[in-house]
Amino acid sequence: MNRAFSRKKDKTWMHTPEALSKHYIPYNVKFLGSTEVEQPKGTEVVRDAVRKLKFARHIKKSEGQKTPKVELQISIYGVKILDPKTKEVQHNCQLHRISFCADDKTDKRIFTFICKDSESNKHLCYVFDSEKCAEEITLTIGQAFDLAYRKFLESGGKDVETRKQIAGLQKRINELETENMELKNKVQDLENQLRITQVHTSPAGSVTPKSPSTDIFDMVPFSPISPQSSTPTRNGTQPPPVPSRSAEIKRDLFGAEPFDPFSCGAGDFPPDIQSKLDEMQRQRWRGSKWD
Repeated sequence: MNRAFSRKKDKTWMHTPEALSKHYIPYNVKFLGSTEVEQPKGTEVVRDAVRKLKFARHIKKSEGQKTPKVELQISIYGVKILDPKTKEVQHNCQLHRISFCADDKTDKRIFTFICKDSESNKHLCYVFDSEKCAEEITLTIGQAFDLAYRKFLESGGKDVETRKQIAGLQKRINELETENMELKNKVQDLENQLRITQVHTSPAGSVTPKSPSTDIFDMVPFSPISPQSSTPTRNGTQPPPVPSRSAEIKRDLFGAEPFDPFSCGAGDFPPDIQSKLDEMQRQRWRGSKWD
C-alpha cells in the first residue's frame, strides 16, 4: 500500500460512495506533463519525475508557454484527463492500472500518480499542480480505490473482468475509428492526385473539332462557295451527290430553268391546250420566215 492510500486509516473519506461509483468528482488543475519511470511505485521515483517535469516546464515558461489547464474526473473506474473547454479526453487512466499516488510534502501544490500505459505497457508518472486541492485529490483517488476493491469483493471478481472486457472493446473501437479516418484521408488524397493528373495529361492548346453550325431546323446552312462539300449529316451518312448540269443552260434568280411550253412533249397537255400551242407555234414559225 503506497503512502497516499494508507491515509485512509487516519482520515475520513470526503465523498459519498454514490458520487464516485455512479458519477465522478471533477477537479480543475494544471498539467505539468507525464514521463516514463522505471518502477511502478516509490517516493523517490515520483520525486525524480517531478524534478524532471518541473525543469522542462520552467524552460517552456521562459519561452512564453503557459502551463496547460485540464479537468480531472475521478471515479471508481479511473482518472480521466480532459480539456476543460472542449471536454475532449486527453488521457484515460483506468483505476486497475494506477499503481501509486501521492502528494508532494515539500511542495503542497504538487500531486502525482503512476499508471501503466495500455499500449506500450510502460509506467508513466503524471504530475499536476493544484494550489489548494493537491492533498484532497490524492485522498479522492484513494477513496476510489477503496470503493472499487469493495465492489470487487462483493462481485467475486466478475466486475473487474467485465470492466476489462469493456475497456478492450472501447480500445478496439477507438482503433477502428482511427483507421477509418486514415482511410478517408487516403481516399481524398488519391482523388486529388487523380484530378491533378487529368489536368496535366490533357494536351495543351488542343482544340476540340466542332460540328458545323446549324439553323433552327437542325440543317446546315447553304454555302455558295462550296455547294458540293462532303459534310456528313447528323446520322453520319454522306448527302446524295448533286447532279451536274450544263453551264450553258440559263437559270433564273432561284436557280431554276426557265419554263418553255414549246419544248414539252405532245402528250404533256390536254387536246384543247395542245391545239392552241400548235397554232402559236405555226404563227411563230411564219413570223420568223417573213423576217
